Amino acid sequence: MKKAGTLLLLFFTLIKAGAQAPDFQIKFSEPLGVFEFVDYLSANAPDNPYKTLFTNSKFNQQKYKDLVAAYDKLNIDYDYEYTAYPYGQKIGGSTHSLLKKWLIKSASIQDFKFNALGIIPNADLFSLVNILNEFEPVYQQLMYVPNKDVFEHQLQVLKNLVAAKNIQSYFMTGEKFYHSAWDNTIPFQLVFYPLPGTKHFTATAFYDNAVSALPVGFTNYNKLLSVMLHETFHLLYDEQSLVLKHDIEKWFTSNPSKNSRYAFLLMNEALATSLGNGYVYGKLNGAEDTATWYNRKYTNLMAKKIYPMVKDYAEQQKAIDKSFVDNYIKIYDDNFSSWVTETDNIMTDRYVVADTSDAFNAIDQKFPYRSMSQSDDNISVVTMEKMKQAPITKVVVVSKNNGASLQLVKHSFKELAGWNPDSESDFNYCVWIAEDKTYLIIINAVRQPIASHLETLKLN
Repeated sequence: MKKAGTLLLLFFTLIKAGAQAPDFQIKFSEPLGVFEFVDYLSANAPDNPYKTLFTNSKFNQQKYKDLVAAYDKLNIDYDYEYTAYPYGQKIGGSTHSLLKKWLIKSASIQDFKFNALGIIPNADLFSLVNILNEFEPVYQQLMYVPNKDVFEHQLQVLKNLVAAKNIQSYFMTGEKFYHSAWDNTIPFQLVFYPLPGTKHFTATAFYDNAVSALPVGFTNYNKLLSVMLHETFHLLYDEQSLVLKHDIEKWFTSNPSKNSRYAFLLMNEALATSLGNGYVYGKLNGAEDTATWYNRKYTNLMAKKIYPMVKDYAEQQKAIDKSFVDNYIKIYDDNFSSWVTETDNIMTDRYVVADTSDAFNAIDQKFPYRSMSQSDDNISVVTMEKMKQAPITKVVVVSKNNGASLQLVKHSFKELAGWNPDSESDFNYCVWIAEDKTYLIIINAVRQPIASHLETLKLN
């Protein structure tokens, strides 16, 4: 009897642990702040307030320029995939994200060195740590100390709001809606670092963290928290079980709509926007936002159209199901079916195979917004087979050995069986792949630059 009683107590303890709300923690991480500072100074980063501040400071000298150049040469981002999951429905692992996780969890850069050992090769880790150590006083003088008082006040306001407005309840609503595999005994950290010189910010989430720059003096805390919840909803979507991921894939692929795949590719961002920027913000603010929820028309308009359905599921504490997916696709069909003929939309998720680096650069410049992307730098039987398995927009750019390459592409897709291309002429050719409801786009670049082809690209 004593053993049975112990087991019963353990059972009820587990139930209580599973039902508890997650602990949301607001914090600043200086190691992460220094890392982000260096990353934004990179030659690969666009113009931004960090670069402006650094360029106009006394630290704009060769020593630090050389350190940034050394940072740019480091390879600290290795990826791996969860191949058991349907294509694109589980974010791949990343050493870059693991490093940022340990930057947040480390009390100092020296502490980070010990914690991150083994994530990337030692030589690269030690070089990264050296760069961060050199930039730590620069970061303190330029970024943190001048804004310390305002920033710490902002953090305190956020801590008070998280407690007063029960932010955990919205996270738990997201858990139920996404039917996500999450353990609420894991604390969730909302991590901020100060950003002077702008009122704009971007946020991201990984593992048990949501991270954002916090513009100095920014006071729209309801907006900020709704954006942070938006990012956590991406995590909850990502952490759905393998069984549910396969079910959702089946619900979309079995739907007869021609638009079902491109509707599916939009869903993750549309749901996070509708639930975070729509539902959560409305609850925090006392009224729903009538302005733009997301600075991209496809996501913004779809999020607003599905909002009544999302709100209904959230308030009834219902999980996404086949009925939700069917209604979601119908909303897309009834309102946005023309989007599958818009290149800006269908190029959001793309697999590009090309025989020249110019193609990748031109495509990225023409279509900078990417949700999901993959690429290969040679046209072969192997890369064509890999591309066929990817249910996203497929782009092949041929600029060398045009005749042989075009024939290889032709024999790789049954939809091209009757196609007889003129390999000596410039052309764009688009064909619908019925099996996965995506486009195959072929660009034959003979004399015209690839950028010119992209300007004239039309979908059937």
